[in-house]
Amino acid sequence: MSSTSRRFRWIGLALFAAAAIASAWFTLRWATAAFPVLGEFLRTTWHRPYSIIGTFELSPRSLTTMAVYVVLLWLGARIATRMLRTNLLDKTVLDEGHKFAFQGIFKYFVFGFGLLVGLHVLGIDLSSIALFTGALGIGLGLGFQTIVKNFASGLILLIERPVKVGDRVEVDNLLGDITHIGSRGTWIRTNENVMIIVPNSEFIDGRVTNWTANDRNVRINVPLGVSYGSDPEHVRSVLAQVAQEHPDVLNEPPSDVIFKGFGDSSLDFELRVWTARQVTTPKIIASDLYFKIFAAFKQEGIEIPFPQRDLHLRSVANSIPQFGA
Repeated sequence: MSSTSRRFRWIGLALFAAAAIASAWFTLRWATAAFPVLGEFLRTTWHRPYSIIGTFELSPRSLTTMAVYVVLLWLGARIATRMLRTNLLDKTVLDEGHKFAFQGIFKYFVFGFGLLVGLHVLGIDLSSIALFTGALGIGLGLGFQTIVKNFASGLILLIERPVKVGDRVEVDNLLGDITHIGSRGTWIRTNENVMIIVPNSEFIDGRVTNWTANDRNVRINVPLGVSYGSDPEHVRSVLAQVAQEHPDVLNEPPSDVIFKGFGDSSLDFELRVWTARQVTTPKIIASDLYFKIFAAFKQEGIEIPFPQRDLHLRSVANSIPQFGA
């Protein structure tokens, strides 16, 4: 969906909400004017305080006012954050991870500061609800411990930035690219283009591998085996030539060939190459290299052996009885 379509959708929703509120308001005014008893009952219910915390009265009117303010504040924080990104951050030389971190911290700051100011403007004495919020905090801590933990972990990820948007990470056997760090979870896109949401706490409590923490260069290992009749130096030169001719293999850091040892039926090697273009598709570049290695070995007469076993038979004495004779 394009930005213009989203803009028209939000405008349509806003107009629909305004029309619904206006219709409900005029209907209520007509009903209270036509039925004075109903109007008096609704006014009494609307302003009646069902609980008092310090000097703050919990009534339907005050709770509705607070709810509307929070919704408007949330929308305002999102608009302010979008303006910050468009008018300032996108014009800087910061990378995508830094931009996203500043954007998230700014949104939380605007919402938190606006909430405190709004409560004060609405006439709510913050000191009078300290006891209530403390008790509520204990209850929320027990009931929503996981949510609070993930939210705190999300703040740590944005501030400390052990991982950032665009990084290639591996967490709990899940490999993919970070596309979004939210207040509760981090969105990871796998090579299969599947979005998986991982709780933020797993990035703080668990062991995470960040493949692109320093740069976008990633090493790909390609194991293979050749027959015992092959010359190891010849094999190394052929593999080095294959790596050098591949367009997605970097010259720096240089590729290398490791002689791993003597296998059961082959001499085992490993071609190690570096790439920055195919960080998200390691299997693709490995497959390309295998195709080129197979063709180069065939041209150079290097044999790729089949798995084999040698069977040695010893002479059997004639004194051993033969069954079924």
